[in-house]
Amino acid sequence: MQNSIHASAYPATINKVPAITLGFWLIKVLTTTVGETVADYLAVDAGFGQTLTRTVMGLLLVTALTAQLNSRRCLLALYWVSVVLVSIVGTQITDALTDGLGVSLYVSTAAFSILLIATFAAWYRSEGTLSINRIDTRRREVFYWTAILCTFALGTAAGDLATEALALGFQTGTIVFGVLIAVAALAYRLGASPVLTFWIAYILTRPLGAAMGDWLTQSPEYGGLGLGAMWTSVIFLSVITALVGLAQGRMTRESSLA
Repeated sequence: MQNSIHASAYPATINKVPAITLGFWLIKVLTTTVGETVADYLAVDAGFGQTLTRTVMGLLLVTALTAQLNSRRCLLALYWVSVVLVSIVGTQITDALTDGLGVSLYVSTAAFSILLIATFAAWYRSEGTLSINRIDTRRREVFYWTAILCTFALGTAAGDLATEALALGFQTGTIVFGVLIAVAALAYRLGASPVLTFWIAYILTRPLGAAMGDWLTQSPEYGGLGLGAMWTSVIFLSVITALVGLAQGRMTRESSLA
């Protein structure tokens, strides 16, 4: 079925994105948290400032995406490095609008929602599907990564809107977004559109990771656990590296048996 989110129906060398497994979602949530904590650490704790951090991270993202687009197969390490960088840059875009330009979180959330819908509309009009099963042409990859960047910016704005402007708090925000993802997963199991439920869950992992990141890093007086941005980033990046290594090893074994 063309719209199924199970990428295993196609050879791994054709599809340029990983198979959608439990491991995929675990890594995705971890990368969203890292996007929040690394951006905060570099800009604030490390003293690089917002402008330098945005410039360096933006250049690294362009480099990673160029390599991703030019690769001929799915390279998990490259893919997830790109996702981490998109997460960092997406966070910084929203922070620049909110903190730098004073744009309301209500406005930025609505604006990124419209931008994401426009991206999906252009993608569907061009390709006839929003499925990630066959991200196997340059045009589909460009649509895919544009949508990914929009989801991270939107997720950051929506997460900040929920936890700060609407005063849900970090712990409650983590629980609420976790429950919403579980609802999307249940809807998929009950026969809802695989493409729709995938993208809904993908968007929701960003505010989940952001709320989780703030909960772990912020001091107890602000409702956090006080681990700090540096240690949270180190721990999560280590887990991401281990999970990606395991997934790459499994993919290599499956390819050798094919």
